[in-house]
Amino acid sequence: QVKLVESGGDSVRAGGSLRLSCAASGITYKRCCMGWFRQVPGKGRQGVASIYVSDGDAYYVDSVKGRFTISLDSAAETLFLQMDSLKPEDTGMYYCASGKSPTSGTLSVLNPRKFQDWGQGTQVTVSA
Repeated sequence: QVKLVESGGDSVRAGGSLRLSCAASGITYKRCCMGWFRQVPGKGRQGVASIYVSDGDAYYVDSVKGRFTISLDSAAETLFLQMDSLKPEDTGMYYCASGKSPTSGTLSVLNPRKFQDWGQGTQVTVSA
């Protein structure tokens, strides 16, 4: 059984930093990618950052480029999101996700529909 467990969420002031972690276990399928998604009340999940497992290529939503860094440990068991220069608009529940390979080439790697397994989320709150 696939299990994704996020941690590291907290309440911080604008300009601060957080490091989110996602521990993955029970994944028996070949993965194309893993990602971080943000959701705020009343809205759907938005892709924040994703990474291809095979070559480490990373993709970011425009609003976090230059501030967030996604990475995967060498065993591909822990996914990280380093969040610097945080802004109030970064507030939300952050979910980790895993996507199977092969995958639809027509879906962006930041599209939640590209991912099959999800964690329970960790809350990030950034105050002005």
